[in-house]
Amino acid sequence: MKVRGERECVSCGTQWSYYETGEVACPECGSVQSVGIAERRRHTDSPAELDLTAHRARFGEASGPLPEEGVDDLKRDLRGYVRKRGFIDGGDLRGLDDDVLLAAYELLQVVDAVDRLPDPDERDRDYLLRLLAGADGGDRPAPEDVPPNLHAARGLATVAAVEAYREDLRTHLEDLTADGADGDRDLEAARDVLESLRDRSKRVESLQGDVDPETAETLVRAADDLGRYLRTGRPDALESARDRLSEPVV
Repeated sequence: MKVRGERECVSCGTQWSYYETGEVACPECGSVQSVGIAERRRHTDSPAELDLTAHRARFGEASGPLPEEGVDDLKRDLRGYVRKRGFIDGGDLRGLDDDVLLAAYELLQVVDAVDRLPDPDERDRDYLLRLLAGADGGDRPAPEDVPPNLHAARGLATVAAVEAYREDLRTHLEDLTADGADGDRDLEAARDVLESLRDRSKRVESLQGDVDPETAETLVRAADDLGRYLRTGRPDALESARDRLSEPVV
């Protein structure tokens, strides 16, 4: 949706940015009566922080089954966080390179996967605890660190993140087309790559995410490359996205 994010309070005259605060109320006097003082811009992101401190205390270093209530509460908070996050901020497209957000998507899948494993081994549990320890600080493990039992969780997390990003890529591309703001960008070529991204994402999803983590990471990087092209118009970014999407799914 496009909003007039730069606001001025009718009551006290304070000016603030809804893009930054996500609040319709005046930060000075609390009034909800305000007027927009700039043009409407596309905005899909909302201010949100991920704090896993309480969950780390609950999970601790416990062995045996995961705490049932703790699993549900963690998934609820992670869903709430990723639901608020978007990739267009006041008309500006962001990249898919936010490690906190990517780690949140992965932790959501991993805690569910480990909870459903009949007999999770030490590697699986350690990986979950590692994600829980660092996700809110952007500590996202490398593909080679993912245990075999959790390859599918990493793949499904990738699909979820890429699909969310792809929706904002499509919206941003439509806005560029409508505004005639293509610059040096070949928007038709970008649409073709966006469709290839969709096909690759659906392919990984059809495999229930059970692909090599390097393959999943390639999907993330391809999506980020396409976003970089739409932001900068650099031909190498578009070519890089094409090359990544041409790699086999393994």
